[in-house]
Amino acid sequence: MNQAHILVVDDHEPLRKAIQGILEAEGYKITTASDGLQALKLMNQDLPDMVIADIMMPRMDGYDLYQAIRSRPDWVSMPFIFLTAKAEKEDKLRGKSLGAEDYLTKPFDAEELLVAVQSRLERAQAIQEFAQTQFEELKQQIASVLGHELRTPLTYVRGYTELALEEVPDTDGLQAFLMGIKRGADRLDRLVEDLMLLVQLDTGQIEEEYQLLAHVYDNASDVFKSTIRQYNQQALNQGMVLDVHVKPNLPPVKLCEPLFNDAVGRLIDNAIKFSHDEERIITIRAEDKDDWVEIAVTDRGVGISAQHMRHLFERFRQFNRNEMEQQGSGLGLALAKAIIELHEGEITVESVEGQGSTFTIRLPVAETDA
Repeated sequence: MNQAHILVVDDHEPLRKAIQGILEAEGYKITTASDGLQALKLMNQDLPDMVIADIMMPRMDGYDLYQAIRSRPDWVSMPFIFLTAKAEKEDKLRGKSLGAEDYLTKPFDAEELLVAVQSRLERAQAIQEFAQTQFEELKQQIASVLGHELRTPLTYVRGYTELALEEVPDTDGLQAFLMGIKRGADRLDRLVEDLMLLVQLDTGQIEEEYQLLAHVYDNASDVFKSTIRQYNQQALNQGMVLDVHVKPNLPPVKLCEPLFNDAVGRLIDNAIKFSHDEERIITIRAEDKDDWVEIAVTDRGVGISAQHMRHLFERFRQFNRNEMEQQGSGLGLALAKAIIELHEGEITVESVEGQGSTFTIRLPVAETDA
């Protein structure tokens, strides 16, 4: 706890330095500011764990600083202690009515300051830990609901629809209605599976799966070919052709094959969605460079603007939704990135708007026992 970062805001330099000395002697990291405006500037550069601020200051006083901090959702839970020479009851009531965690009146002694700081930091940590526990329990409950309450009825809908498509004669356009049901159910099933994977990533379940199933593949070239082959039919169904170039005898890589297959599939699916109608070829190359093994997926599609590039791997992020309605949930690239990072790798992207994109998975060459 004593490694906490505290911002001390006071226009009286001798007192500011005295507080800094007391707290630094206890192991706290201290930043100081002479008024509220300077404090906000410093907070945007290096966010503290607590703010101790005088009330009477030039330019921006303590009350205005407090309200500016509380107006930011990501700062709303930060412990805040008012420090002032005022001892009037109404001033204390105003500070506490605003929600400040404590109110120290000058002059005070070092022990009083340290007790206030320590107790407020411990309280903030306890609240944060409780909130995190509640959040983890909520994610587990969501995973349970997704797994049982949505997966099970979807299995029935998809199963009986596929059976009806095979057995029921096409009278009065019935087959077209059934195909509409199937497409909707398939889309909902993909969404449920993506949300399940997202929750499992956040709760650490996927990391456990990776640790359990991952091992070093000496035949990386064969693994890559096998992975890509699984998506040939999907590409053909969309009128696309996969142009595959896998360098033979690639160095070994450590993979959890089901997860790796999922990540590659998401890149291929993304390439299919965003390819131009007249450009029906997706090029996939696998080769080694330095200490990395790379698998690159290139489309000749719409490309990505510089504006959108920096948000590309954010969750639920979609671009040009009106023109590209088939994008889905906006989770594909975020999930692929998380999966590859589990493999201690990375995904990079190069794109020219209107010409296409190349997404490259880079995996570290693995050490073998030999």
